[in-house]
Amino acid sequence: MSTTALRHDWTLAEIQALYGLSFNDLLFQAQTVHRANFDPNEVQVSTLLSIKTGACPEDCGYCSQSARHQTGLEREKLMSLPEVVAAAQAAKDQGSTRFCMGAAWRNPTDKSLDKVIDMIQAVRDLGMETCVTLGMLSAEQSARLSEAGLDYYNHNLDTSREFYGQVISTRTFDDRLDTLQHVRDAGIKVCSGGILGLGEQPRDRARLLQELANLPEHPESVPINQLVPVAGTPLYDADQVDSLDFVRTIAVARILMPQSYVRLSAGRTEMGDEMQALCFMAGANSIFYGERLLTTDNPEADQDRQLFDRLGLHSQAEPTSVSAAAVT
Repeated sequence: MSTTALRHDWTLAEIQALYGLSFNDLLFQAQTVHRANFDPNEVQVSTLLSIKTGACPEDCGYCSQSARHQTGLEREKLMSLPEVVAAAQAAKDQGSTRFCMGAAWRNPTDKSLDKVIDMIQAVRDLGMETCVTLGMLSAEQSARLSEAGLDYYNHNLDTSREFYGQVISTRTFDDRLDTLQHVRDAGIKVCSGGILGLGEQPRDRARLLQELANLPEHPESVPINQLVPVAGTPLYDADQVDSLDFVRTIAVARILMPQSYVRLSAGRTEMGDEMQALCFMAGANSIFYGERLLTTDNPEADQDRQLFDRLGLHSQAEPTSVSAAAVT
């Protein structure tokens, strides 16, 4: 399978020019890059579990778990190890190859990290990849997670540096970049993307992708989320993203980061099958299985399998008869 040269010096003008291509030309270019680096009919499948829900001290304007927003979400304690293992086994039985665990913390305490490390090791014992999202990390905490065998750490940039302050005030954009660097320095793979529909302008979407693509190493996983409006959050009434603009962002992400998994993430319940099909054509090759994404709805696994069957797609865990000629 051929590969594409990686760049870390994309200019804003270059990225905006990609966005400005005709829809057909953009998707053709993205599909060409995708086929040069991946089986175009294979989708990596993950499951996300909220292991500690609510009462987060951050003020992210989109988040139902912020203690500053009146969303009716009840605070829950950290789940027990047996509960997490049971959920991971169920996810594996549904076809997931990676199990992601999220906790609503600004940053974990060392005592909390001990418990999460036990969960990571137990999930790895099931033969699954592991990912956690726990907020900001220090270099020392990142090293401990690496020693525990953590595969991925998720920490999204969310939006552009310029628009960031209109969404979040309790941590800075550079705080997020610092955590990504700590994770990378510890040898953990990076999962980092953003959210569309926060009220940002097209330039902000291009700047977000520029930040990600110009990191010293591209994130191995790039989740592209569509805002799921939650009553009680400041962004509940934000304008919905145009569906074709969302697909364009998937395509541009694929071109800029050709060897990264681009995940079609939150917001899929609001997308029709046709829109999801366009996202896969544009280079998305990862999704979350399961009925929930932390606190918001997600399509059921059976529904996803039916869509995969209709599109001729298969998950990484499934056998495939695709020939080598079909993926070069």
